Amino acid sequence: MAAGRYRRFLKLCEEWPVDETKRGRDLGSYLRQRVAQAFREGENTQVAEPEACDQMYESLARLHSNYYKHKYPRPRDTSFSGLSVEEYKLILSTDTLEEFKDMNKGMWKKLQEKFTSRNPEEKHKAWAQALSRPRT
Repeated sequence: MAAGRYRRFLKLCEEWPVDETKRGRDLGSYLRQRVAQAFREGENTQVAEPEACDQMYESLARLHSNYYKHKYPRPRDTSFSGLSVEEYKLILSTDTLEEFKDMNKGMWKKLQEKFTSRNPEEKHKAWAQALSRPRT
């Protein structure tokens, strides 16, 4: 029976799309990693809690098949902001979020990052240069 569970999870992993715009945060990638960890021995893996494993599979399969999207349809494909799905995907991409993170850093944090990777002598020189610059 463990072999059947393993094959079902593998099939789900194959069907689950990977969103390349969400590097390190994609559910499909995370699912693949977790399945690899849970079934280290492949079809020979002994499942400690078969009921919990089956329940997890069924939950993921419902998400993948958009079960709840069809069961509870939305009257309109809009949100409170009025943005489209494509605009949300762009905003939630890893690159855009990193840009926002850099924009929100304060001056003190930027200075700390600039000088933390240096050895003590270089830090002292860099701080002296930064402090001797005329302020605008």
